[in-house]
Amino acid sequence: MQITLWRRLLAEFLGTALLVTAVVGSGIMATTLSPNDVGLQLLENSVATAFALGALILTFGPVSGAHFNPVVSAADWFLGRRTGTGLTIKDLGGYSVAQTGGAIAGSVLANLMFDLAPVTFSTKERAAGNLWLGEIVAVVGLLLLIFALGRSGRASVAPAAVGAYIGAAYWFTSSTSFANPAATIGRAFTDTFAGIAPASVPGFVIAQIAGLIVGIGVLLALYPTAGKTADRVVIEPSPTV
Repeated sequence: MQITLWRRLLAEFLGTALLVTAVVGSGIMATTLSPNDVGLQLLENSVATAFALGALILTFGPVSGAHFNPVVSAADWFLGRRTGTGLTIKDLGGYSVAQTGGAIAGSVLANLMFDLAPVTFSTKERAAGNLWLGEIVAVVGLLLLIFALGRSGRASVAPAAVGAYIGAAYWFTSSTSFANPAATIGRAFTDTFAGIAPASVPGFVIAQIAGLIVGIGVLLALYPTAGKTADRVVIEPSPTV
């Protein structure tokens, strides 16, 4: 028996909200503790994000699968649609709205925790071809990891593996690996270390969608039957929760 949609949407909203809270909040804390060292700030931000992501996948995965990301949900729907696994188109729409709303709420919460105005639109421009390429690489790698784990029966290690990948991708991609349209939109609502100017959001989202397309193509080449295990992405929800 499948978990009801409203419970899954609530899990996606809360999980994405707390993920963005961790990203934004740790960025604010990093600039406070290490004001003169951008490299150390990024290290503190990436470590906190990686650990938080792993913990949140463990917390909310049994309810919704812990996607927290519209490109993951879109890949899950596309790959699973022929085999009747993964998300339906209705689920995909609901997940995407819940994730985006959660991401905005997460930025607002982080701002409030650090005594800032609830909404402070970012002024940090992130608009350049090399950054968009970084986003494509980040998304492709993320999708390959998640679906490879599901297809090979190793979805149980996804919390650690996905957290580790995102933590590493902060450093090896030029864009610091947003890799998430919902989080990108949410991070426009904070003028802090992790923010992105609203004018830069469309470029990042387009690059992420391009990464989704490329990632699906590579996945189908490497794992032609990846859709059969779409129900295990990111980890398999448990109807007993």
